Amino acid sequence: MTENIRCQIRFQKGKQIYAEFPMNSKGFSKDGFYIRVTEEAEESCRFGKLSLYIKNESCRENANLDMEKPVRIWLPQERPEKITAMYLFNEWWTRPAFTDSFQKIPDRTQTVFLKYRDRYACMVLPAGRDFKTYLTGGTEEEVCLEMSAGLGGQNAVEEPLYLIAEAPGLYEAIHKAFAWLADYKGIRMREERRIPEMFRYLGWCSWDAFYKEVSEEGIRQKADEIAEKRIPFRWMLIDDGWMTAEKELLAGFEPDRKKFSDGFKKMTEDIKKETEVRWFGVWHALGGYWGGIVPGSELEEQERPYLYRTVNGKVLPSPFTGEKFYRDWYKELNREGISFVKVDGQSAVPYYFENSLPVCDAARGMNQALESGASRMDGAVINCMGMAMENILARPASAISRNSDDFCPDNEGGFAEHLLQNAYNSLYHNELYCCDWDMFWTMHKDARKHSLLRAISGGPVYVSDKPGATDQAILKPLMYLDGEILMMDRSAKPAEDCAFSDPLTEGVLKLHNTASYGDKKAGGIAAYNLTDKKQLLSFIPADIPDLDQADTYWVYDYFGKKAVSLGRYEKYESTMEAGGYGWFVILPCGKNGVCLGLLDKYAGFSAVESICERENSVTVVLRESGKTGWISDKKLQKILINNMDASEKLEQRDKVYVIELPEISSKTVCTLIWE
Repeated sequence: MTENIRCQIRFQKGKQIYAEFPMNSKGFSKDGFYIRVTEEAEESCRFGKLSLYIKNESCRENANLDMEKPVRIWLPQERPEKITAMYLFNEWWTRPAFTDSFQKIPDRTQTVFLKYRDRYACMVLPAGRDFKTYLTGGTEEEVCLEMSAGLGGQNAVEEPLYLIAEAPGLYEAIHKAFAWLADYKGIRMREERRIPEMFRYLGWCSWDAFYKEVSEEGIRQKADEIAEKRIPFRWMLIDDGWMTAEKELLAGFEPDRKKFSDGFKKMTEDIKKETEVRWFGVWHALGGYWGGIVPGSELEEQERPYLYRTVNGKVLPSPFTGEKFYRDWYKELNREGISFVKVDGQSAVPYYFENSLPVCDAARGMNQALESGASRMDGAVINCMGMAMENILARPASAISRNSDDFCPDNEGGFAEHLLQNAYNSLYHNELYCCDWDMFWTMHKDARKHSLLRAISGGPVYVSDKPGATDQAILKPLMYLDGEILMMDRSAKPAEDCAFSDPLTEGVLKLHNTASYGDKKAGGIAAYNLTDKKQLLSFIPADIPDLDQADTYWVYDYFGKKAVSLGRYEKYESTMEAGGYGWFVILPCGKNGVCLGLLDKYAGFSAVESICERENSVTVVLRESGKTGWISDKKLQKILINNMDASEKLEQRDKVYVIELPEISSKTVCTLIWE
């Protein structure tokens, strides 16, 4: 793999063209310049590294590496049948590009999924100590890698260049790659990260309700609606617009007294008394505010040991000592009743520290400082605008990371793009983080589509409705009566047969996830037709790889209220109209059928805490009471609810049995007896 490699080097000092060098396994060496790419193989992973050295003369002008894309490398690769390239379409977020050619890989691609005739591969461009690497358009037989540190003048480079993991299946290849990188970087995988308690409950955010015009009056208006409608929001996030600032620069730790005259403390205490809200959070940018901290301010003087001044005068939390800056800020916020933070602009690091510090070194220091400082918040951080690889691979332990660009309620066609980003980003982002699929409005033309998307997302669920504009019917399928969300096991992922085709132009995008079902794993497939034509929908239960294996499954069409029995590899087929969507619950069959759990919830089967089956009966314990359903080929004789006969309340719809029970937030024991 290290034969026939080409490289181009961009030097400083007027040499503004790339000098090209061919390489073999021993590299290239001439006139004090040396470059070599080596590759190590370990457990189906191939790890490439770059070594580069430029001899410098004492007391003379030297032409070292330029700042702007100083290294390009063309690496020969076997041509795949299909490619999905995850590229940064702006500084903060990635989205997929679908192609079959290395030449069409977009600039700033961080991860690629490759489909070969007999296997799959995942190629990741890892952030190094100082340099980051991207893929860009290559040649017919080569991928092209570009490296940059955001800082010129280096004469020696020892950096990781690429990681390629191969496996029989795509998910396995992706998992291998990121497990290898997590170990290499000393960070945690998703299952090792603790999701803070508040994010398991329904939340509300001020952003799309008020944007930067947020104020105490507006927050209290929303709280009044919550109390009046008895909506179990358990946390509120005060987004951008709350802080003391001057022209997008942070001027102080306290809230803007023009908007929050008494600070946050009394407001948060009052709302906690009047509603079920228990946690409050605030937004800020990684640099304090968007542009950093006001130079020459009292805040800079107060926090000077923990700040860094860049060559162009920006004042920022220091990548080396910034932990104390965040600790001091969060200490003040704790006193004001604030329990967590959302931290935006994380992938601004290359622009914050350009020409001052190497990008990866700065990102690593900033993220570690943030997480250390957030120990005052018990680690409760929503990482946001941070999908550049130098951020993704730099967070030691925080669990929540935003997975897409913003929900934009007024964007035409915004739902399809929002879904596209979240679905495909989750293929790799979920390996390390609990993915946040962003907020939405419950009074919106796409509200039900968004609601289903959040139900299967496996991450936090929160909305940003204006005061008076919350539709409880949209929220009900997502949560229990106490506001706890029915969070599924992981991020929803595209089915493998969707991973290499553009769902905006062809086919139906199928997303799958799982959740506990008694002592088993059940799951479901959410299907969305994002095209402008009717499309064929087909799937098999085996499309969900972590579903409990069984010979037979019941598939329940949530919106069509119909059930069908399928073998593991037996195909479900139908058609879906343009813009249509569906939710299909898939449950492994028991002796006497299956319990659908709470029918008014998308993932209502996860309310089933235990199942005890006998020859002609089954006893099920539900997390709470409500409209409940079963599927069975057999004729039901009797149903007992908490040992009381309730058979007269049972309704039969073909093979689906339904009983309307009072909605009570307490465990319910249901016993079904067959003839």
